Formats: sequence, C-alpha cells, structure tokens
Amino acid sequence: MIDAEPSLLRSARPFSLVVALASCGLGLWLGARQMVSPLPIVLAVLIAGLLLQLGVNLINDKTDLPLLQQGDPRAARRREHILLSFRLGLASFAVAVVIGLALVFASGWELFVIGVLGVLGAFAYTTEPFNYKRRGLGVILVFWLMGVLMVVGAYTAVTGEPSWVVFWHSLPLSLLISLLLLGNEIRDVERDREHGIRTLSVRIGLTNARRLFWVLILAAYLLSAIYAVLGWLPGVYWLAVSLPLLVPIARHLHADERVPLPPWTGRLLLVFAIGYALAL
Repeated sequence: MIDAEPSLLRSARPFSLVVALASCGLGLWLGARQMVSPLPIVLAVLIAGLLLQLGVNLINDKTDLPLLQQGDPRAARRREHILLSFRLGLASFAVAVVIGLALVFASGWELFVIGVLGVLGAFAYTTEPFNYKRRGLGVILVFWLMGVLMVVGAYTAVTGEPSWVVFWHSLPLSLLISLLLLGNEIRDVERDREHGIRTLSVRIGLTNARRLFWVLILAAYLLSAIYAVLGWLPGVYWLAVSLPLLVPIARHLHADERVPLPPWTGRLLLVFAIGYALAL
C-alpha cells in the first residue's frame, strides 16, 4: 500500500527515537560518577545516538522500492520520497560517524570498536546484501546494536573504558528495545507476508510473535528483580510506574487494528528506562 502523501516526519518515526535516548541516557547515567568528560562530550554522545537511530529509520523505507508499480503517479511520488529519505539517512550516518570519530580520540580505541559495529549493523538493517530485517534477524540484532552496544558505548565515551557491570545493566533495557521492533513487525505482519518480507514475526506467525512479545516483557522485569535481589538495583520499585502501560499495550497487541502498538511500546521503553535509572 502506497502512502497518499509521503512524509519525512513519518519516515523519521519520531516515537522510535526513544531507543537512542533511553540507551545513551542509561549509559551516561551509569557513567555519571566516573565521568571524566565535559558537558559537550555528553551532548555529542546523545546527538550521535539520535542521528544513528534517525539514519536507520530513514533508510528503512528503501525496501518498499521493489513494491512500487510503474506508471502510477502516486508510486512516482513515493519513489522520490524514498530516495530523498535514503539520502538523508546516509547523511545522518555520516554526521554520526564524524561525531563518533571525535569521541574516539577523546575516549580510546574501545569506543572505536563499539562504534564500527554499531554503524555497520545499523546500516545493514535493511540494506542489501545483508538486510537482516528480511532475514528475520532484526529483533535479535537490535538487542545488541541499539541496546547493549549503545549503552556500553555511551558509558565508554564519558568514562574512557567499558564495564561489565554496565553490560549487565544494559540487558533489561535491550530486551524492551527488541520489544519495540517486534511491535513494529506485529503491526505489519500481514503486509510483510503479502510482500514477501520475511521478518521474524512472519516466520513464526502472529500467535507466536504475540507470545514472544510477552516473554520479552516478562524477561525485562524478571531480570530487574534478580538484580534487585543481588543488590544491584536497590530502588527496583521505581519500575512499577511503567506497569500501567501494559494495559493499553495488551489491548492493541491482541486487536485486529494494531497501528497504536509501536507508539505505546515506545512509551513503555521510555518510562521503564527512567524508572531503571531512578532504581539505580
């Protein structure tokens, strides 16, 4: 289906930018006590993370190009919009890389390794010959690329060295980042199946995708509870502020009309991240 009025704002998917804010924010929060960087470095980390996420969003629509019909005026407008979005996405990646290289000089080679993995993985999300979204690997790789690597990378940028403690703390949030992508897949499962886009949700079916959705939520809260028992998350009760959001999420997850599911999942991610930071 072709959008009647293509929109760069729609292609940017503003609700998903919460991923970069949550991941970088948690990494910066965890590094606050050991922070050796001035405020401009902190801002640069946030900007680079947002640009990386924005780039992923903007190039994502390129997978629609083979689906456009020749001779259709709406398809021609859609094609122009997709190509413009793709160019802007590449520009976002380029600026993020420049900022990342500056951060590497300030923080060390460990951040360079993290940054290279993150940029390559983000670019390959819907880009051939990799296109791990089409291969059903999106939910799995986003856990590492936009979750773990981004949290650990932000921490490393402001402290000068990575940390295994930060790695463990990144896991609950990373589960919910995968959840956000899974919510996108569940929303579009019929469309993706029709067009031969074999996302994880298409491969395992809508029923199993919904089950996996709840497994990821349960795992995020259960892992946080384990950290509380171990003494790593003393204020775990702060996570309770995110629980009411599960009500509208459950409603939209099991409805035939699932368009509101990703925005509500994004809200859960943001509130959970804030609660987790306070719990620390």
